[in-house]
Amino acid sequence: MEKERRSLTIRREGKFCYEIRLERDFESLSECVEALGVQGRKLCIVTDSHVGPLYAEAVREKLSAVFEKVTVWTAEAGEEYKTLDTVRALYEHLIREHFDRKDMLAALGGGVIGDLTGFAAATYLRGIGFIQLPTTLLSQVDSSIGGKTGVDFDSYKNMVGAFHMPRLVYMNLSVLDTLPDRQFASGMAEILKHGLIKNADYFRWLAGHRQEILNREPQALMSMIEESCRIKGDVVERDPTEQGERALLNFGHTLGHAAEKLKHFQLLHGECVSAGCAAAAYLSWRRGLLPREEVKEICEVLESFFLPVKIPGLDPGELLLTTKSDKKMDAGSIRFILLRRTGEAFVDLSVSEEELLDAAKWMTGDRDDDKTEV
Repeated sequence: MEKERRSLTIRREGKFCYEIRLERDFESLSECVEALGVQGRKLCIVTDSHVGPLYAEAVREKLSAVFEKVTVWTAEAGEEYKTLDTVRALYEHLIREHFDRKDMLAALGGGVIGDLTGFAAATYLRGIGFIQLPTTLLSQVDSSIGGKTGVDFDSYKNMVGAFHMPRLVYMNLSVLDTLPDRQFASGMAEILKHGLIKNADYFRWLAGHRQEILNREPQALMSMIEESCRIKGDVVERDPTEQGERALLNFGHTLGHAAEKLKHFQLLHGECVSAGCAAAAYLSWRRGLLPREEVKEICEVLESFFLPVKIPGLDPGELLLTTKSDKKMDAGSIRFILLRRTGEAFVDLSVSEEELLDAAKWMTGDRDDDKTEV
């Protein structure tokens, strides 16, 4: 029986075109990379101290059949190492190995490695090619697609970055079999977000197939990841540099990023985004857009995938202040993403400080009056 695989193409005429391959192993990796016309060049596999020992050798072996030389460069694992200092160390490796503009990088890891590698590729020699080999659910459905690259600066997420599209995204879905449950749940936050902003039927399909997804049944994961990649890819094709529609993908991220910073990255990205999505749904209800029952449904579905809808222990005022340092500011106003209904999001520039503080209080559980609870 032929092994199941899926393929999508992300394209904007005259700008970029790359394939997303969904596979169950690394068997087709060399074939996909060879099609890029990179034979005889050098490749640096960038990975981290968690992922490298698991997959770097297998990937190096596959790609050594295509490239003249393959090196592996390993960073320490963790968001705290997603910095300019780490990129500087990678630059030094590339310079010492005499990488030129026709050589390539491969990001083997989660979102931290993908963002960091992409940023290094965008800036080394004013830009070299790179491929994404995402190994977490979060990176497969989010950071590996769309060419957003960057590093954190003084704990402010992705404040230094560039748009630089990959030449290939190759996903080996079997790596999810051993992904820790908490990391799997973190990825589900972005997947559920895709349904909330663009496809109500998909959101409810996810809720209805919860058990198969949590059991990591291959067919359910393949269908789920394909649809999430399609949603994100469609948005990226229309708005690659986030001038309009792509901002919708930031649903849940304004308060989520602020909480992530204030928690010093002790919570995972998806955990903070989940609580941010719930708070944005709450604010949509306060605006008279969503019915109370819909907000409850959203919170219940998030919680059913072991995601938080509240983050107690944070100061709402500090949350509000931290949002003002977010990269999603527009002429001093927050580009806040609200819901008209499940599956239909929009950008709002009129959210006031009072409304944001209200949502922050709801998110932290710091409310005295039950009448504002959903």
